[in-house]
Amino acid sequence: MKAMSLRTITDLKNNSEPLSLIDMPNPVPADYEVLIRVLTCGVCHTELDIIEGRTPPPKFPVVPGHQVIGIVEKTGRKVVHLKQGDRVGVAWIYSACGKCDFCRTERENLCREFVATGRDVNGGYAEYMTVPELFAYKIPKVFSNSQAAPLLCAGAVGYRSLLLTGLKDNQNIGLTGFGASAHIVLQIIKEKFPNVRIFVFARSENERIFASQLGAFWTGDTIDTPPEQMNCFIDTTPVWKPVIAALNNLKPGGRLVINAIRKENTDKNQLSDLDFSRHLWMEKEIKTVANVTRRDVTEFLNLAAEIPILPEIEEYSLEHANIALMELKERKIHGAKVLVID
Repeated sequence: MKAMSLRTITDLKNNSEPLSLIDMPNPVPADYEVLIRVLTCGVCHTELDIIEGRTPPPKFPVVPGHQVIGIVEKTGRKVVHLKQGDRVGVAWIYSACGKCDFCRTERENLCREFVATGRDVNGGYAEYMTVPELFAYKIPKVFSNSQAAPLLCAGAVGYRSLLLTGLKDNQNIGLTGFGASAHIVLQIIKEKFPNVRIFVFARSENERIFASQLGAFWTGDTIDTPPEQMNCFIDTTPVWKPVIAALNNLKPGGRLVINAIRKENTDKNQLSDLDFSRHLWMEKEIKTVANVTRRDVTEFLNLAAEIPILPEIEEYSLEHANIALMELKERKIHGAKVLVID
């Protein structure tokens, strides 16, 4: 099969082609696994974190990609719920131990044996992949293959982020950064909380225009001061500066949810601007999002089909994965980027 392979950590400023197109053997499903013929795979900022070394190191060489849509080609001997021909998705969570306190309480995202798709095992930048049956999700018919791909991460982790904010109707929410995840979150809010005012903070004018088109109440730069303070924020940026700005624009008792695996180290000095009495006092909270659970993915897919949420997408061939990644790095974003494999 053809696949895009990452062999080492690299700085994308000096290397615009971190992935290599290779031929490799088709994977074989174990007893509890299914073999998936990959149709599409979303391109996520987490891939940039993996490539540039901001996550725990992968097992090189590795095939990235964790927003996978495909068709079950073959099932392992002990697979029960899936069959050949089912259209399924694979998210960032590839597996967990299933035995620890976190797993037993539907918090497998915090399991010490959490395995990440496209980092710890080969992912969806390939023609085929395997996955444990329990971590493959049937995809509602309302979505095309390309529309469904970003729902597996950008959508699911955005959904989890929104739940963690504790948002209620008639409140204000700030979305800092307006990429694949935030543009889906905005659509959820418009449907579930019709009287919430959505404030979008983004460096790119194109992203701010896009947010306005989707119904944002107000848009501005990441460090602008909005006309009202926020009850909660979701920050999806890879840098620290917007965190300080968000805390400054947060109401007493408000919560900032940071939806990022890592923050880049280039602006650590921005944390020196953090002032306790100005930014954190008055019972303000900071909460981080760690991965997603199976429940997050399942609930979100059902909600997205009900609304329905149809992500804006940009399509690329598998061979052009490096182009999609570099555009993501350079913030050339309009919705979600998706590789079309089949």
